[in-house]
Order: sequence, then C-alpha cells, then structure tokens
Amino acid sequence: MTRPIRILGIDPGLRRTGWGVVEIAGNRLGFIGCGSVTTNDRDALAARLLAIYDGLLRILDQYRPDEAAVEATFVNKDATATLKLGQARGIAMVVPAKAGVPVAEYAPNLVKKSIVGVGHGDKAQVRMMVGVLLPKANPPTDDAADALAIAVTHAHHRQSLILKAAVS
Repeated sequence: MTRPIRILGIDPGLRRTGWGVVEIAGNRLGFIGCGSVTTNDRDALAARLLAIYDGLLRILDQYRPDEAAVEATFVNKDATATLKLGQARGIAMVVPAKAGVPVAEYAPNLVKKSIVGVGHGDKAQVRMMVGVLLPKANPPTDDAADALAIAVTHAHHRQSLILKAAVS
C-alpha cells in the first residue's frame, strides 16, 4: 500500500485566499484542515501580497502537502480587479512551487463540474457538496469551501495528470 498523498487546494483572492487540505489514501478521501488568509484592504497592495505569501507559507509549514492545486483566474469586466486577482494567484502558485510542491491549475467550471456535477453551480451548491464529500469539514468561509473543492478536484484528476506527464 502506498502512503497517503496530502493535497493543498488554494482559492486565490486579494481580500481572502482560501486554503483547504485533504489527504487521499487509495480511493479514500479525508479532510485535514481549511481556512482563509485575510488581508487588510486599507494596506498597500505589496503589503497585502506579502500577507498572502506569509500566510500560505505558514500553511505549507504546518500541513506539509505533497501536491497543490490552484484555481485558474477568470477574466471579468473590471481589468484592475482581474490584474490584482492575478497577482494574488501568482503568490498562491509561487509559495508551494518554491517549497518544491508541484502545482496544478483548474478552471472554475471544471472544479464546479467535478464537485457539483455541472460547470455553473453556485457557491451554496459547492459548499453543500464539499460537506457530502468531506463530512468532517466545516469550512468557515466560502473561500475555504472553494479551496477544499479545488483540492478534491485535484484528487480526482491527478492520475490523468501523472499519466500525461509520463507520456510526454
């Protein structure tokens, strides 16, 4: 039997970056922890990005994940907000990568389809299904629930990524 694999899911955001950790052993999925890294919206952008960096670094130190998954950024009508979200997402990808943890990316619609069954489920549906899939989880925020959904999505799709890398 192989050892369990610990996965960190990250839902990047400038105000709140959600994180969730799950563990897979064979076909068993277990909840480890979740929460949010919050920033003060009165602080300068650089200080907020540093707060996200430091917060995620603490999560990596505490939970020691083997793999990480980050939600891909969607583009909205507000270019400035999209750019800031992209900067937070960059931090969310760099922290695990710098620690030697492989990082996968998933589109929001794929996460929703993997968790809810359709690509346009709302946050309440995602939260409810996370509770079904991970009964011990009680995410304090929608960001934490989304991060757990991202981790679960990676748990379901990671084998195809491994096979794809082996073929390349």
